[in-house]
Amino acid sequence: MQLSTYLMFDGNCREAFEFYQRCFDAKLEAMAAYGEMPDREGMEIPEEARNQIMHARLRIGDQLLMASDNSPCSPAPYEGIKGASIAIGVDSVQEAERIFNALADNGTVQMPLEETFWAHRFGMLVDRFGVAWMINYDKEEQAAA
Repeated sequence: MQLSTYLMFDGNCREAFEFYQRCFDAKLEAMAAYGEMPDREGMEIPEEARNQIMHARLRIGDQLLMASDNSPCSPAPYEGIKGASIAIGVDSVQEAERIFNALADNGTVQMPLEETFWAHRFGMLVDRFGVAWMINYDKEEQAAA
């Protein structure tokens, strides 16, 4: 079984995933727009939504991060990403600093990346797309617990 994170955006999924691809030096495996969907799917896609992303998949190491823009056919308005953070565990101080600083570009740092009682580095931020992240590099004794 694999557990993956699936994010919903409000028309800026493509921009977000191109940004994450650079931040994580990751492989963008899929990026399909609503306008590329076969007609037989039965959804009427408004012209202004044809370039919005129906599905994106980014491989970060052996994990997947997936997303789409809010469906143009959804009766519910987009309300942002709420109530969750994506936790990233890294293997070095340098990797923690690199990823934290990349994601923090034009974002909001909630807790600066610093040493804590459980981690060599831990920090929290909300990136420019409204996605909350926690970056963590465990201390060895905490990782073994």
